[in-house]
Amino acid sequence: MTAACGASGPAGGAVGEPAVAPVPSQPPAGRVVGVGHGPEGVAVDPTTGVVAVALRSPAAIAVLDPTGQVVRTVDLPGPARHLRFAAQPGLLEVPLERDELLATIDVRAGAVLGTVRVQRQPHDVVAASGRTFVSNEFSDTIAVVESGRVLRELPAPAQPGGVAAAGTAVGVVGVRSHVLEAYDAYSLHALGRAPAGAGPTHLAGDGRGRLYVVDTLGGAVLVFRARPSPVQVATASAPGRPYGIAVDSQRRRVWVTETATNRLAEYDVMGMAPRLVATYPTVRQPNSVAVDGRTGVVYVTGTARGELQILQV
Repeated sequence: MTAACGASGPAGGAVGEPAVAPVPSQPPAGRVVGVGHGPEGVAVDPTTGVVAVALRSPAAIAVLDPTGQVVRTVDLPGPARHLRFAAQPGLLEVPLERDELLATIDVRAGAVLGTVRVQRQPHDVVAASGRTFVSNEFSDTIAVVESGRVLRELPAPAQPGGVAAAGTAVGVVGVRSHVLEAYDAYSLHALGRAPAGAGPTHLAGDGRGRLYVVDTLGGAVLVFRARPSPVQVATASAPGRPYGIAVDSQRRRVWVTETATNRLAEYDVMGMAPRLVATYPTVRQPNSVAVDGRTGVVYVTGTARGELQILQV
C-alpha cells in the first residue's frame, strides 16, 4: 500500500489504500492541536492516558498528555506508521518499517530502550499474553517477540497488514490476499483463516473475542468471532474509504475513519452487528484513530496538516 501498507509485495488481489482526502468542508469536531509533520499512527496508554503519535519527517514520536499538550518528542532511527502501548505503563512498541526493527520506547523518560530485528517492512504491532506480535508485511510472517528476542516467525496471509488481539487470540489481515488469520497467543498455533472482504487493511479486537476488520475497498466493517476459528458473524456499511479503527470495549463502541470524506464514524456494538450512531467531521486525511478506554476521549491524526483531533463525545 502506497500510503500505509506498501504498494509492492506478494502477488494477489487489489490492495486497499486510504483516499487522498479533499479539503474539509466543515471544521473538525472537538479540538485540534499541532503535533508535527506527517502524523500517522496514534496510541493511548490505557493506564495513564498518555498519547503517542508517530511522525514521519523527521522520524519521531510525539508524546502528549491527555489534554493534547506535547510534553516531549522522542527521535527514531527511522519512520513508523503504527504503534501500540505494551502491557507495562509507559512502554511503547513501534515497528520501524524501513529499518526492519521493533523499537521499545519509554515515553516517560523519552528514550528508546532497545530494538529487535525482525523481517521486511514491519507494519503493525500488538501485545498479547506477555508477547509482542509484529506483522512483517513483505515477508508474509508474524514475528513473535518475547524477552527482547524473536521467539518465532509464524506464516501469515500474503502481505500481512493490520494486527490485533481479542483476548488470547491474535488476528492479522492479509491486505493482498484478503484473508483474516487468527492464532492462539499462548501455543502460537493457527486457529484458521477466513475471507475478509474486497480489500481489508486494519483491524481491532475487543474483550469479547471479536475482531473488527476494516474493508477499505469494500466500504464495510466486518465482524469476526475469533475462536474456535475465525468466522464472520456480522457486517456494517462504512462508506468513504474507511481506514483507521479503534475499539472502546468499556462503552461498546467502534470508531472508524473515513478518508474520502474527512469523517469519523461511531458504531454501537452492544449487539452482534455494529449500529451506526453518528459521524463527526475530522481533520484532513484522518488515517488513524485511538480511544482512551478510561475516559472515552477519541484521538484522530490529520496526516495532511500535521494535526491531532481530540474529541470528547
